[in-house]
Amino acid sequence: MNHQYIHTSLTRISDLDEKGFELKKLPKEQWETGDYVACEIVNVGSETLKLELPNGRMRGVIGGEHLVGALGERFATLEATGSWRNVEEDLKMSVLTGAGLLGKLTSKSVFIPKMMKVRYSGHAFRGDTKLAMESFVKPAPDIAFDTPVVLFVGTSMSAGKTTSARIVTNLFKQAGYRVVGAKLTGAGRYKDILAIKDVGADAVIDFVDVGLPSSICPPAEYETKLQQLLNKIAHEKADLAIIEIGASPLEPYNGDIAINTIRKQVKCTILSASDPYAVYGLMKAFDIVPDIVTGVASNTLAGIQMVKKLCEVKALNLIDSTTTKSLKQILKNTTGFEL
Repeated sequence: MNHQYIHTSLTRISDLDEKGFELKKLPKEQWETGDYVACEIVNVGSETLKLELPNGRMRGVIGGEHLVGALGERFATLEATGSWRNVEEDLKMSVLTGAGLLGKLTSKSVFIPKMMKVRYSGHAFRGDTKLAMESFVKPAPDIAFDTPVVLFVGTSMSAGKTTSARIVTNLFKQAGYRVVGAKLTGAGRYKDILAIKDVGADAVIDFVDVGLPSSICPPAEYETKLQQLLNKIAHEKADLAIIEIGASPLEPYNGDIAINTIRKQVKCTILSASDPYAVYGLMKAFDIVPDIVTGVASNTLAGIQMVKKLCEVKALNLIDSTTTKSLKQILKNTTGFEL
């Protein structure tokens, strides 16, 4: 293991830590999304900030250390936005997610701490070959995607999708089914799909596995990557796929493409919502009628009743164990699986 660098979790599909690399500085016009770059940490930001390692653990940092991450873009409505495309002549960037997503910060919520700042040191090379996430992708052969899906969508990030997906995954695993967990869109972090793995999923897959630091990319490129993702899911031959659309489908992460591509396989849709009015808006925007609404909107009887009044759909607070019986019945009715 090379301790010269902190290898962030976006490098988890690579062998950079084991086999090493050389650094070469490239002019900005030769930079591309997904390039692996090394940076020096010039400001650690908030004392609470840590970096996510390839195994999913979080590591504290010290100013002057060096990390390896990937150039990318983030456009989160509740936290921060940024892109490597906005990097200026000083070559300074921010760590846009703890996974090592690197780009120039363009805006930040006042409710999140000061972000970690880094300075570009160079691109990872072996010989004359520039190393990027794409360099380490192992495509899966094309196969028909016919795995039944329980789909988790949200009206925004941090709406409760992953928590809901953990609960549902656990129910199917307790019933003895083979389950694959997948995250099709969002900004690179390992923790969400690891949370699905922790409750028993037989395999977990996300857009990082097909070479994307985030799913912000041209639609045609995302469609190609999505097909690779679905191939990987199908090759697991699972009874069921627990699939999360990261962020909101209305954000520029190509969530609309993902939803429309897998729509025929979706047996049950669980929507995590920040408020009842957001439920109504997402239903209208994407022609989705969720089987269950959960998240913040379901925390009180007032929210539950408002969801029913506005949207005529059932709201359940899934973290309340008294709702488990109702949840199991809905899952049985929609998927056909006995729980």
